[in-house]
Amino acid sequence: MNYRHAYHAGNIGDVLKHAVLSRLIVYFKRKDKAFRVFDTHAGIGRYDLTSVETQKTGEWQQGIGRILAADIPAPVGELLAPWLDVVHELNPDGGLKLYPGSPLLARSLMRSKDRLTLTELHPVDFKTLSDLFTGDHQVKSIHLDGWLALGGFLPPKEKRGLVLIDPAFEETDEFERMTEAVVNGWKKWPGGTYAIWYPLKDVRAVRRMHETFREAGLRDVLTLELNTGKSGPDTRMLGSGMTLVNAPFTLDREMRVILPWLCDVLHLGPGAGWNVTQLIGE
Repeated sequence: MNYRHAYHAGNIGDVLKHAVLSRLIVYFKRKDKAFRVFDTHAGIGRYDLTSVETQKTGEWQQGIGRILAADIPAPVGELLAPWLDVVHELNPDGGLKLYPGSPLLARSLMRSKDRLTLTELHPVDFKTLSDLFTGDHQVKSIHLDGWLALGGFLPPKEKRGLVLIDPAFEETDEFERMTEAVVNGWKKWPGGTYAIWYPLKDVRAVRRMHETFREAGLRDVLTLELNTGKSGPDTRMLGSGMTLVNAPFTLDREMRVILPWLCDVLHLGPGAGWNVTQLIGE
């Protein structure tokens, strides 16, 4: 994949990731106790959809662009409202110029007692990210490899929260590095929620990751898939998946409402479909 995330902001992968992230945060807010969100590959936090990078690919037009142009049925709209309300708040004059990355989405949904830790390795992107949250005492931005963050920052002092993992997938061994980092992080903090996003281009790599999770003893693992068409290692990304460890019990039901509608709206061709699977039981 051609990564920096600015090229892909608001695309079909972001649609899945941000719909899930918003539902996770809504769930954590059901309890009064504070929580922490870790974003291991944070990017710049907010994206200008009129920029050179986003205009070069135009991927947002097949993602968030289609979502905002569609008629959303009430059951789906209620579940997507936390995410889409943030998008609308960024664009008060209507239209769609700015799009919230995961850091800004998470920050917008958190309460005053909750905390956000962001790591980003790319020096230019980190500068943009840290500038965005300058003076915000609830947000800590760190210029660091996200895989090191998983090893060093867990568990959080709040003892509850989630880790969002969305690496660049530039390196050929990214799945292996991600799998190892998640297993090691889970050993340090087995009660945390881990939300892992990935493109559905290399099915064998996904299967190897899941098998490693089984062998390592991880429990309560849920997988989500959203395909807008059939993609493979040599095609553009038409689908993405998320694997969640310790997902809220509500998420399975919610995604069975959200994903069929997203699939219909984002459909691009043969191979479109969705899936929710409890990969490993509690």
